[in-house]
Formats: sequence, C-alpha cells, structure tokens
Amino acid sequence: MQQYILRRVLLFVPTLVLVSVMIFAMLRIVPGDPVLLILAGPDGEGAFTREEYETMKEQLGFNDPLYVQYFKWSYGMVTLDWGRSLETNERVTDIFKRRYPVTLQLALLSFFVIATIGIPIGVLAAVKQDTWVDYIFRGFAILGLAMPTFWLALLMLLALSLWFNWIPPLEFVNLWEDPRTSLTQLIFPALALGLSAQGTTMRMTRSQLLEVMREDYVRTARAKGLAERLVIFRHAIRNSVLPVLTILGLLLGALLGGTIVIEIVFNIPGLGRPVINAVGSLDQPVLQVIVVAFTLIFLVLNLLVDIAYALLDPRIRYS
Repeated sequence: MQQYILRRVLLFVPTLVLVSVMIFAMLRIVPGDPVLLILAGPDGEGAFTREEYETMKEQLGFNDPLYVQYFKWSYGMVTLDWGRSLETNERVTDIFKRRYPVTLQLALLSFFVIATIGIPIGVLAAVKQDTWVDYIFRGFAILGLAMPTFWLALLMLLALSLWFNWIPPLEFVNLWEDPRTSLTQLIFPALALGLSAQGTTMRMTRSQLLEVMREDYVRTARAKGLAERLVIFRHAIRNSVLPVLTILGLLLGALLGGTIVIEIVFNIPGLGRPVINAVGSLDQPVLQVIVVAFTLIFLVLNLLVDIAYALLDPRIRYS
C-alpha cells in the first residue's frame, strides 16, 4: 500500500505539469488583451498612451517569450509566490487564503447534506422496491437531477424572502468566530447544492444495493434466519458502498473545486466572485492558480477514495 501511494503521489507531478501547460497556453490563445483591459478600466473608456501600454506590458512580463513566462510562473507556483491579480494588484495567495476557507465550509456542509439525504433514501428505495415509497424517492431524485442548481437557489432565495423575510446577509461571519451564525448563513446555500446533487447518490445507492441483495450470500444469510435488518446493514450495504464512495468522491471534488453560482446568488465571499471577475478581465495569475489548485484537490481526493476502497474491502490490495 505504501508503494502504491508513493507512486500515485509521484504521478501528481506530470499531471500538474500537463494541466499547468494547458491552462497557460489556453489563456494566451483566447481573444483579448489583459493590459488593454487594465488600462481601459472597468467601463472600457479609460485613456492611455502607447508608451503607457508598452510600459505596463513590460512590467507584467508579457514582453518575455512564452516559455520564459511559463517557467517564471511555474517557479513561483512551486515557491508559493503566486503573483498578483492583474485587476486588483492583490497577492493571489492572499485571495486564496482569505476566500477558500469559506468555499471549503460551504462545500463540506453541502457534502454532508448530500450524504445524509442521498444514501438513506437510496437504501429505503431499494428495500421498498416498486412500492409507493420507492416511487416517491425516485421521483425526488429525478427532480433533483433535473433542476439546475442556480434555478433551485433562486427559487429558494425567492421563497425565503417572500415567506420568511430572509435575505442573504451583507457581511459573512466565519465559522471560527461565530459557529451558529456562520452555519445559519451557509445552511440554505448548502441545501440548494445538496438537494440538486443528492439524486446521483440516491440512484447509485439504490441500484447497487438492489444488485447486492440478489447475490447468493445474501440469500444464504436470509436462509440462516438472520433478521432482515441485519442482512441489509451487515452484509448488503457494506458490499454495495464502493461505487457510492466513488460518486461521493467526485461530488466532493466538484464542491471543493468551487461553488461559483451559489456563492454569487447567496452573497457568500468565497472564490466564486474572484473567478467570475478573473474570467471577465482575463486575470491570468488568478485563473492559472485556481485551475492548478483545483486539479491538485481532485488528485488528492481520488487517491483518498482508492485508499478507502482497500480499507472497506479487504479483497482489494494494491501492489
């Protein structure tokens, strides 16, 4: 197992290099000049001279050959000197440190909602197959899959404002400052994300559990006189959890990678707003760092899921 983990960690390096090259090249190919956007200002009507344009281009290093720009940036990534935002001139590391903990809180709370809703109703739907309980839960899952997250968030925000006179707070409170207030601010965005994503978890849990419940060893357990509750929880669920774990890992990676729309709808100061602003202003340092950071998050989560496979199923061994 240790050798497998070491090999996987070493494979992170070529993957991150490839992703960094791709995002670096893509941001140089897309139409637009970030220097012009900076000098023209947010309204696009700022006046500047040719000398000012060339001076700023030189200061930002855009006159260097592309390979020089890439190696300077990649060296900065390794040394945690991620440069400065072209739009705000703020250090990218400061943006990430200040805003990503908020995104992390929202992602983990949303993941908790997905797991606590999707898995139980998936189990109940499988146990009550082809009954009214199964039909209701399947319809609930399909409804969640069919509704876009932003649309559900807008409906939720409209309902909260009309029926409960609740609007998103103008100032966010961190979890370590006031846990109760922070959770109150995050629970509705987390519900919007969780209700939209639970359908995938529910359907996977149901299908895998139904498949396992048809296996010979489950019929043998029933024939030996074990209670149905013990058959399901001791034998069936344990052996059907691995595909569900894969889905949960992918969902958690997507959540940790950013909850842009939800953060904007509910006025949450996570990474959503910097990403939107960076896309609009071609803020290359911000976009490059965020893409590479999210890639690393996905790689780590995939590794943790593989390790969890071996812990949950002793038949799985990595050599």
